Amino acid sequence: MAEIRIEQVRKAYGANKVVHGVDLTFRSGEFVVILGPSGCGKSTLLRMIAGLEDISSGEIVIDDVVVNQLEPRERGCAMVFQNYALYPHMDVAANMGYALKVAGVPKDERDRRIKETARIVGLEDFLDRKPAQLSGGQRQRVAMGRAIIREPKVFLFDEPLSNLDAKLRVQMRVEIRRLHKRLSATSVFVTHDQVEAMTLADKLVVMYKGKVEQVGTPLEVYNKPRTRFVGSFIGSPAMNFLEGTFSADGANFVFDGIPIPVDPVIGKANAGRAAALGIRPEHARMVPVGTPGSIPATVDFIEELGAGRVIHSDINGSNFALSISDHVTGETGQSIALQLPFEHIHLFSHETDLRLDLAETTPVREKELVS
Repeated sequence: MAEIRIEQVRKAYGANKVVHGVDLTFRSGEFVVILGPSGCGKSTLLRMIAGLEDISSGEIVIDDVVVNQLEPRERGCAMVFQNYALYPHMDVAANMGYALKVAGVPKDERDRRIKETARIVGLEDFLDRKPAQLSGGQRQRVAMGRAIIREPKVFLFDEPLSNLDAKLRVQMRVEIRRLHKRLSATSVFVTHDQVEAMTLADKLVVMYKGKVEQVGTPLEVYNKPRTRFVGSFIGSPAMNFLEGTFSADGANFVFDGIPIPVDPVIGKANAGRAAALGIRPEHARMVPVGTPGSIPATVDFIEELGAGRVIHSDINGSNFALSISDHVTGETGQSIALQLPFEHIHLFSHETDLRLDLAETTPVREKELVS
């Protein structure tokens, strides 16, 4: 196990800056997931930890050793890639044991570790097969076995499940989490899939445009998104947003002339200012049309999900999603009314997109939120 410290790390390709002064600490034995959309810099950050990308500035420290100038093989990391990167002419045993062979490990010891690793990843009966004879999930197990056999301090995963079908992804998530618990190594997992992030992470790091937006446990990030982007990116269906202004006395957020009660402390501190109100689809409620304080809407279309349904509605040209368990309520074109419970409302600055009760969220250094 090893602690990883990322200190003011930046990456630029010429004038194109892709990672902006990131500061992070991953504790020994922690399973960290770096989540963000394509192009946000998450894979670049992972590759800098591995030594596959040079750092433009800053330091990466693994197990109290600055590794900026170390070769990848000297850093104590093992990486699992999206495309498996297996040798097609070698069988499973040879693929998993190749690094040991290159390192000069004696054959008896090599064979012992191959068999033990194959048992850990469930491939004891496939050691003589070539990659072409394996399923996608089995190939990914070989790739993980090849990483495990090196007994690294750090496991690095670069979107390893994105080539698998939905059922296999679920199975592999469970297996990866079990392996992490068994091996107790520090793991850093990069993905753009929020389900993977929420189910795997001890610590979740959300990135956007080369910057860290928020760090916390999955539930901390879900329940108190630090920025509007985090609120919109985490959760399915995505968080709804309404644009409006705080009333002069700060008691309400006013959307389309409708007052919505909000936290008085936040309201008074931002009285008269423009802001965005966010609420998750599962937290909004449908109430009888005409209920005081409710927001009138029209049903646009409905998604049936088996265990429930998502009603997509229109509020004066704005889309608003509502998750419900009732399979009878709601028809396309129907007029409905929505109520937004006080305790589930999130408020974001119109100017900065930062959460307005920022003191209660997990801190992120201000320099990470600016270019």
